[in-house]
Amino acid sequence: MVRIGIAGVGFMGMIHYLGARKLQGAKVTAICSRDPKKLAGDWRSIQGNFGPRGEMMDLSGVKKYEQLEALLADPDIDLVDICNPTQQHPETAIKALGAGKHVLVEKSIALDPADADAMLAAAKKAGKLLMVAHVLPFFPEFAFAAEAIRGGTHGKLIGGHFKRVISRPDWSSEIGDPAKTGGPAIDLHIHDTHFIGLACGVPGKVFSTGHVADGAVDYLTTQYLYGPGGPSVTCSSGAVAMKGRPFVHGYEIYLEKATLVYESGTCPLTVLHADGKVEQPKLAGGDDATTAFTAEIQAAVDGIQQGKEPDLLSGKLARDALVMCHRECESVRTGQAVAV
Repeated sequence: MVRIGIAGVGFMGMIHYLGARKLQGAKVTAICSRDPKKLAGDWRSIQGNFGPRGEMMDLSGVKKYEQLEALLADPDIDLVDICNPTQQHPETAIKALGAGKHVLVEKSIALDPADADAMLAAAKKAGKLLMVAHVLPFFPEFAFAAEAIRGGTHGKLIGGHFKRVISRPDWSSEIGDPAKTGGPAIDLHIHDTHFIGLACGVPGKVFSTGHVADGAVDYLTTQYLYGPGGPSVTCSSGAVAMKGRPFVHGYEIYLEKATLVYESGTCPLTVLHADGKVEQPKLAGGDDATTAFTAEIQAAVDGIQQGKEPDLLSGKLARDALVMCHRECESVRTGQAVAV
């Protein structure tokens, strides 16, 4: 049994707690929060941009810690699931690894690539797994796309366009603060750079145009430059939509023998085959907003039990995704293609 301690009980901490209820071979045995109301089970103040709102939670049988050091000192915790604000990820992860714990840390791995490198070094020194919770590959539409691209079932990748656009975040005081999140071009767009790196590979260069507001890039469109013979991949991402369209993501992917089309809320995953057949595959998963997070945390648990880092939770890939976001922001500001 893998015993999990959740560090940070905000929106993502709550989603991870709910997702962990369905795990096989693991359970949450402890939580850590500086808020006494949350430790007492009053999560009614928690809300996010998807999924359920917080409610009164039955935390009987779960240890409660106010201080991270107390959580890390608990010998009955195998995995620390870090769900505190992004700017706290490096310090929390490095302390947890130093305490001999495996780590699953919510995206983004960090705000600064140098901190991400320090986290990877700490994991190597400790001989523990550092896994980064990028949930997008666990959503069935994106899992299907990744398998189609990586597996070559429809031939090689020719190109594609990805999209992730939200309205300006207002569901918490911290989520809209670029100093704490990196702004939409990191906190939001890193989902895309991670998935593109996973499915298409990390490009040699990026070229981006976009919009800067309050000192942060809040919208951009990027060309991922793979060089001669490589795929033609682009992505548009940002927090610029009006509240009537609060969130949309999707893709149009061109393979040698098929086209994959998906857009949340408007177009279910559709495969257009070379012979003219149009297919809407039956996807695994359900309507529960936490299903993908259960799969994500289960992958971390399985990785610990098998002693091997799951590639979907790769710390290095998460670090590379962060670097791509920074290079894209640099390209927006300079108007030049930037080497990754």
